[in-house]
Amino acid sequence: MKKILLTAINAKYIHSNLAVYSLKAYAEEVLGEKCPRIEIAEHTINQQMDEILMDIYKRKPDVLCLSCYIWNIRYVEDVVKETAKILPDTVIWLGGPEVSYDAPDVLKRLPQAAGVMKGEGEETFAALVSDSELDSMEGITWRAGDGRIIENPWRDVMDLNRVPFIYRDMERFENKIVYYESSRGCPFSCSYCLSSVDKKLRFRNLELVKQELQFFIEKEVPQVKFVDRTFNCRHEHAMAIWEYLVRHDRGITNFHFEVSADLLNDEEIALIQSMRPGLIQLEIGVQSTNPDTIREIRRTMQFPRVAERVREIQKNGNVHQHLDLIAGLPYEDIESFARSFDDVYALRPQQLQLGFLKVLKGSYMEERREDYGLVYKDAPPYEVLCTRWLSYADVLRLKGVEEMVEEYYNSGQFTQSLKALEEKYESAFAMYEELAVYYAAYAQRGASPSRAAKYEIFLAFAAKKDAGRTELYRELLTYDYYLRENAKSRPAFAGEYRMAKEELRTFYENEAREHKYLSGYEEYDKNQMRRMTHLERFLQMGKTILFDYRNRNPLTKEAEVILIAKSQ
Repeated sequence: MKKILLTAINAKYIHSNLAVYSLKAYAEEVLGEKCPRIEIAEHTINQQMDEILMDIYKRKPDVLCLSCYIWNIRYVEDVVKETAKILPDTVIWLGGPEVSYDAPDVLKRLPQAAGVMKGEGEETFAALVSDSELDSMEGITWRAGDGRIIENPWRDVMDLNRVPFIYRDMERFENKIVYYESSRGCPFSCSYCLSSVDKKLRFRNLELVKQELQFFIEKEVPQVKFVDRTFNCRHEHAMAIWEYLVRHDRGITNFHFEVSADLLNDEEIALIQSMRPGLIQLEIGVQSTNPDTIREIRRTMQFPRVAERVREIQKNGNVHQHLDLIAGLPYEDIESFARSFDDVYALRPQQLQLGFLKVLKGSYMEERREDYGLVYKDAPPYEVLCTRWLSYADVLRLKGVEEMVEEYYNSGQFTQSLKALEEKYESAFAMYEELAVYYAAYAQRGASPSRAAKYEIFLAFAAKKDAGRTELYRELLTYDYYLRENAKSRPAFAGEYRMAKEELRTFYENEAREHKYLSGYEEYDKNQMRRMTHLERFLQMGKTILFDYRNRNPLTKEAEVILIAKSQ
């Protein structure tokens, strides 16, 4: 029997490839006993090429199908070239968004490949493995026997209810992110996104969705990421799923959704506010707050409404919010981007993603590249280098800001220290830009700074900017450090420990008897309680604080903070 190998090369080990599993499940369901043997191989771009080639060679497939994206296409092309040498009789097919929109060019570049499956792949793959005639098969671009490259018509999109549920056996997905889709397509036409090319928005039957979500809940899957492009574009669909999750929650699984915040209505906000902390997390693409930019990229977004909705969600502190900005969009120069940054930063999301425009093949943004003066890298992921409004020097400045946001804001390890430093700046963007220059000068001295060094860099920078409060910054950094870290060796930047051994001993002896501050610790002795907590005196703040690591915030993973009475 013919053997088909579906191969995914993921960005990270924790990722799984929903596409290859869907192709396999659909073909086996539709073809039944006539289906050839289909295997799946998942690798990562971090593996050695020899390791991947060895795996493919040992499996000896008759047909090798590779899933192509911007993050893996260069790697995939190497796999195609080398596989053709060691398995010359293996027929190679490609599929995925990175090859669908310029399939003839892909086949010219890769003479070793027999063809490309364009767009949605389930029906096309099933037809391919059932040995249907290529000349009449929709959804492919292929190489004829005489070498001609033939473009067949695109296939119409399919009913999403016909896609099988792929997660019956969870062993293959242990320690990996689970991806799930309840809809395909997007109602919007953002010029930088390929979802705008296909406007055929479809939803999976809600009863099917509920059954499948119940499976994840019962299996206690840590996280399920919905890949729906705008999950809340249909109110009834979103509400039905969120209400189901609230009713059936077991306190384990987290569900990730990409939403349009300005579409959230009061009913949805009220439901979100009622959820268990950590039940869901929301990713919100703001991209820019410049009205001219938003209009030009064909987005329908009112930032004041987005800001209002984000703040409403924040009120109960129960939902992780991830907000995105994109640098390199039309009409956005460095000053405009700084304003967009400050607008979004003021909302205090748990994560602020500063990304850079990727000029995707087949997108409207690519069509307008000359109008916008778009210069971008030839190699994937086709990242912007400069535009009519943004120079390459500006892009480098933004790269520095991006790094500082990742290291100091998104890490969640400097919350109180950052708030104090922000008081010295009118613009958060200006603060991160100055910090980036200082950080780069330090990093040039040697290897990448360690975690402890990042605290030391911040302290030195803050002391230079705000010399009168150096000791306060030292305490705030110490506070931030122990808020996340149950460290038994004291970091150098924290300075001298302010609590005497006798004072510590007395405190924990009293707690072992009275449990005045550590309720729920009745089964632990004084030594165990001391190992599970940290007591710190802050002279500048005039506080003594007990950090309880047994009780952490489910969103931030920060320890519970208990203020100790001065008399104690």
